[in-house]
Amino acid sequence: MILQGEVTHGLGQASFWVEKIERAFKEKTGIEKLFPGTLNINLEKPYKLGDSETIIYKEEFDATQDVFVKPCKIYNYQAYMVRASKNESGDGDHPFTTIEIISDINLRDKFKLKDGDRVLIYV
Repeated sequence: MILQGEVTHGLGQASFWVEKIERAFKEKTGIEKLFPGTLNINLEKPYKLGDSETIIYKEEFDATQDVFVKPCKIYNYQAYMVRASKNESGDGDHPFTTIEIISDINLRDKFKLKDGDRVLIYV
């Protein structure tokens, strides 16, 4: 499946949460070190991660929400879509048309992305 959307800015809270989930994320995916932030994409169509293979449970990182994780590729680079359970249920800060992508690198820098750039996400 291919998702299409535009790069956008986030709420500025991702670095805090990325640091909190890093240990559990490593245990579940094998990724050693995460870039402390996410790449936010406004999708053309709503998308739910409901059938996520990986869930980082709130107890694993002392939080109030689980985090759904789904592998993806952007520019043929391995990454992961992540969404907090409130957002996945429709009760959070982001609509289903917003997805956050996490990786071991700064995706904006690596691919010279700026707000408004169109991207393809391979799921």
